Amino acid sequence: MIPTRRFGRTELLMPVLSLGGMRFQQSWTDLPPEQITAESQANLRATLEAARGVGMHHLETARHYGSSERQLGWLLQEVADPHRILQTKVPPQADARAFEAELNLSFQRLGVERVDLLSIHGINLPEHLEATLRPDGCLAVVREWQRQGRIGQVGFSTHASLSLIEEAIASDAFDYINLHWYFIRQDNRPAIDLARAHDMGVFVISPTDKGGHLHSPSARLVELCAPLHPIVFNDLFCLAAEGIHTISVGAARPGDLERHLEAVRLLDQAQGLLPPVLERLEAARLEALGPEWLASWHEGLPDWQDTPGQLNLPVLLWLHNLLEAWDLESYARARYGLLGNAGHWFPGANADGLDAGVTAGSLDRALQHSPWRREIPGLLRRLRQRVGGHSQQRLSSAS
Repeated sequence: MIPTRRFGRTELLMPVLSLGGMRFQQSWTDLPPEQITAESQANLRATLEAARGVGMHHLETARHYGSSERQLGWLLQEVADPHRILQTKVPPQADARAFEAELNLSFQRLGVERVDLLSIHGINLPEHLEATLRPDGCLAVVREWQRQGRIGQVGFSTHASLSLIEEAIASDAFDYINLHWYFIRQDNRPAIDLARAHDMGVFVISPTDKGGHLHSPSARLVELCAPLHPIVFNDLFCLAAEGIHTISVGAARPGDLERHLEAVRLLDQAQGLLPPVLERLEAARLEALGPEWLASWHEGLPDWQDTPGQLNLPVLLWLHNLLEAWDLESYARARYGLLGNAGHWFPGANADGLDAGVTAGSLDRALQHSPWRREIPGLLRRLRQRVGGHSQQRLSSAS
């Protein structure tokens, strides 16, 4: 059975693997009931039964995960689990009554009177936090529902800057946090440390998909992680880190649980298994990119709001690094395509506008504080050539 960890001050015993609701639903559209197929429901039932059978009692979804809430609502009673920890997520709104209407719809879709955990979904901008915390804001609605016994603990999910995440944690208004942190993206580590100081539960979201498309990893990554599968390596990396209580398993079908269960079986061996893999990954990165670049590539980069064409240079150069070091091409292509198409979930633009609306001269002036101002335009053109030309719309307010 999957072990549990105390989920911060919620005092819930949280399994280290959580069943995420993004990939098993039939559609990213909130389908009417008659369009949901028996095959899709049978697959979801089998996934729920498999998760319950191994002790994966935490089930989390969101109001805008397409048909996920409706499909789950039909099965929660049929696939009963007395230990279930049910979580959904509702985005903040400037109008608290509109937020409450979405909250009501979420409960209706799930067919429940109570959820154990509610996340304010996507505190990505200062105005989202303000709309949540002000006296007549979204959190006031949540507190009333808590007094009625309809909501257990409240947390938040985020794609925000580190400073905004830390501000939300420091407010002490939340019992737990859903955030991104995994091998290829470790910049939120200070937020995890601060959450620990506030005794908050810490839930890592989408480590398999957003952690590098590990359901379909590059051949290079498979080679470097051997004998571990990249999913197993990444799970161990997350779960062996201080302050992490649970990670999301976005299962599209029952068989998707297997790699994650393998990681759990190996968890007590993580201190021996991880170092040689980490050493190979770092050696490959050094060989591909060089120590000078790795030590200073991020220095002097302007924020995307202050860059011509709103190019998100920190993200673009991070994608360049992932592509050159470990051949994460499908991941880099997907994230590159989201830039300019995902709003506050993935802000700024990709490099498609370079040499068109964005001139070399204007970019050079923006890079005046970067030690790599001469090299960066060429790197951006190379990145664009390899993964550009595939704009991608964000499917939902998701992880």
